[in-house]
Amino acid sequence: MTTTDIRPLDTPTEGPTLVRHWTGSHEDSPWIALARELSPQLAENAERHDGEGSFVDDGFALLREHRLMSMLVPSELGGGGASHAEACAVLAELGQGCPATALSYSMHSHLIAAQVWRHHRGLPSPVLERVADEQLCLISTGASDWLESSGSAHRVDGGFRIAARKMPASGCPAGDLLVTSIRWEDGPDGPQVVHCTVPFSADGVSIEQTWDTLGMRGTGSHTVVLDDVFVPDAAVALTRPADTWHPVWSTVVGAAMPLIMACYVGVAEAAVERVLGLASRRADRPETVAQVGRMHNRFTAARDAVAAMIASSDDLRFDNTVDHADVTVRRKTNAAEACIDTVRLALELGGGMAYSRRGGIERLFRDVHGALYHPLPAPTQEMFTGRHMLGAGSA
Repeated sequence: MTTTDIRPLDTPTEGPTLVRHWTGSHEDSPWIALARELSPQLAENAERHDGEGSFVDDGFALLREHRLMSMLVPSELGGGGASHAEACAVLAELGQGCPATALSYSMHSHLIAAQVWRHHRGLPSPVLERVADEQLCLISTGASDWLESSGSAHRVDGGFRIAARKMPASGCPAGDLLVTSIRWEDGPDGPQVVHCTVPFSADGVSIEQTWDTLGMRGTGSHTVVLDDVFVPDAAVALTRPADTWHPVWSTVVGAAMPLIMACYVGVAEAAVERVLGLASRRADRPETVAQVGRMHNRFTAARDAVAAMIASSDDLRFDNTVDHADVTVRRKTNAAEACIDTVRLALELGGGMAYSRRGGIERLFRDVHGALYHPLPAPTQEMFTGRHMLGAGSA
């Protein structure tokens, strides 16, 4: 075997490149082309942000400059009109350059995607036009809130007074609107959860810089502090019973998980591409050839799991059933495990140079482990799936 026989996955020997075909998107997408242009620019500062633990503010400046904040907003509402699959491909491209930028951007994107799902069903989504007009950044606290939520809400004339500490809130240093939920313990029908939107400019909103982690250090996933903040009724999107499954979560899971996990496929691909250069120096060793094959097996499994998630979300026209949510979180677990395995194998394959921080793969190895913590973590997902399969409910 020669060194030219070891090449990145899906690189053909001739003909047009069909990169990102695994997402169901097309090569001629201007959004994917833009992401390919931006990814090397993001990569220039990725290591610095990781070393400092500083927020990827320059990355978000680029996203706003190129109107990526409204990429998913339908064109009839003034947005970019990108498909769900295109957005996933964009995130995979950005994830190769700077995982922290891609991941924090995916948190904004999944909130937009959930609103696009509503738009497709003829439901009002006024925030979409605002995002298109102003390139607003939306920040989510859903991962830590989940069914039970946290904080305290008290009914007052015209709305609620809320108090909470919400963490992690990825991308919050760039945030314009916080999309969150607050527990309303003394609701009229028992404990409720109030889903609402809060401007970062509102009185009582502040950011406490608490994010100091193993990986994804540049996401700025700090704690947002809400200190006696007034939320008018007009800013409340939903009030639901606490501690039980609600269809809103089926919508969020179907919209969000393909986008989020596409970032980690990008991280895995970056590791694969970097290590092949190192492995090519030892291409005459049978164990190297076998390791390259094993790594690509796991990389293919990661892509396949995310591709299946994208396909089942049907360009944000899926039915928000528990069945759909369940199969999506199963695929999320499989994708997370396969992405982590891919980068671990790359680290082994690259030898001492890969283990060195100068090699870049060490950082990717730390970053890819963030996949473990998105909803649902594997033990929780297995309980969720087991209960659903046995007809025991979904809470």
